[in-house]
Amino acid sequence: MDPLQILKRYNIRPSKGLGQNFLISERAFGCILEAAELSPADTVLEVGPGIGSLTARLAADAGQVVAVELDRKMLAVLEETLADRANVHLVQGDFLEIDPVTTLRGALSLANDAPLSYKLVANLPYYITSAALRHALTAVVRPERLVVMVQSDVAQRIVAADGKMSLLAVSVHVFGDPEIVCTVPAGAFVPPPKVDSAVLRVILHEEPRVSDEALDAFFAVVRAGFQEKRKQLHNSLTRNLPHGREAVAAALRAAGIEPSRRAETLSIDEWRCLTEALGAHGTPIPQ
Repeated sequence: MDPLQILKRYNIRPSKGLGQNFLISERAFGCILEAAELSPADTVLEVGPGIGSLTARLAADAGQVVAVELDRKMLAVLEETLADRANVHLVQGDFLEIDPVTTLRGALSLANDAPLSYKLVANLPYYITSAALRHALTAVVRPERLVVMVQSDVAQRIVAADGKMSLLAVSVHVFGDPEIVCTVPAGAFVPPPKVDSAVLRVILHEEPRVSDEALDAFFAVVRAGFQEKRKQLHNSLTRNLPHGREAVAAALRAAGIEPSRRAETLSIDEWRCLTEALGAHGTPIPQ
């Protein structure tokens, strides 16, 4: 069913508090599906199915779709609009509060030790973009691919190259290679948001660029560096880590990093070397 017809039929009033902007553009739907590259062998975890317009299209290409919806009022709509899609499994809940892997296994009736592979697809509410990406990328079993609709300027920051990274960009590049697949104008949504959007695809590495054992310490150091991103790195780290000025200076020397640099100029490899150097000084890095 056409998204506009669904909105009219069910008298749906999008919730501003939940960041509901319903996608109505066939071009945008096509862009998402092309980026996801689905086959009947694929399982999809969809975040925020809304009225089910994208969900139905995902279900037509994928083997199984598990759709997590926060808004309880939407469940009755989804159950009706997706009634002919036996491969769709609806879950009511807050994506940020659930364990994606447990949710998938439960919805698909999989044993805890059964192999699991999935792709995450979402038209993300803008206000949870960063948190949702972190939640997905730090799952016990990570998706092999993410295809998400985000604000255009956020997408641009995420795909930034080494030397121009934000904290969010570092958080994504550690796990995979992000790219912007297409831009989506505000008019592709009802109601239209105030800014344009973009479809972002992240194909994950087989292993993250930082070992799982070191991830907590790595991100603690990165967060400390970006805590006061306009300050020189040695000042930001000294103020936000328990190591003290001399230990921070020694770690920066060991990592080959000029103390006067700012957080955004560091590459992931430099952050990793710095984390290792700080760890070598014996002061625990706060997790």
